Amino acid sequence: MLIFIKERLVLFATPKTASTSIETTLQNLSSMKLSAPSVVKHTTYRRYKRLLEPYVVAIIDDTPDCIAAFREPVDWLGSWYRYRGRQSLIGKDNSTHGITFDQFVAAYLQDDQPKFANVGSQARFVSTKNGTLGMSHLFRYDKINTMIAFLEDRLNKRIKLPQINVSPKAELSLSPDLLKELQNAYARDFEIYDTIGV
Repeated sequence: MLIFIKERLVLFATPKTASTSIETTLQNLSSMKLSAPSVVKHTTYRRYKRLLEPYVVAIIDDTPDCIAAFREPVDWLGSWYRYRGRQSLIGKDNSTHGITFDQFVAAYLQDDQPKFANVGSQARFVSTKNGTLGMSHLFRYDKINTMIAFLEDRLNKRIKLPQINVSPKAELSLSPDLLKELQNAYARDFEIYDTIGV
């Protein structure tokens, strides 16, 4: 998470949406950087609202714009699957090495998710406690240039993102039945993605 006091802007680090690249590029322009551990870097909107917003509003003397990127839900899960399939995790309980993407999504759909499939929800990340969208602006990850253009205008700075933390390649085919189950179980994630920019 990056907070820009002068620009009245809070940039949330949605996991698996180029957040490391964005942080690396913009951290020196920010007034505050919440970077480590990952639970701090990836502060959710509801945690921000409860713990950080009163402080930020007091400093800015105004309510800042809150922005984040949001990835197509299947693609987002695919990124988690590939990221957790990297060599350094082999043998650990959060590794996806040796399982298919179908198996990963099926595990994600379980009430008691195994550790390798416990990756949260983008909808939950960007929403209030009662489920309403908390962000002032959301940008599609697959159209990240729209977000970059917004940031360039707001920060008055040309931005070029480096490729950092790129996940290994993997087969990401998903069975139609699992896709339908995922769309039903995580309907809010699909709904939010479909309405961004509409």
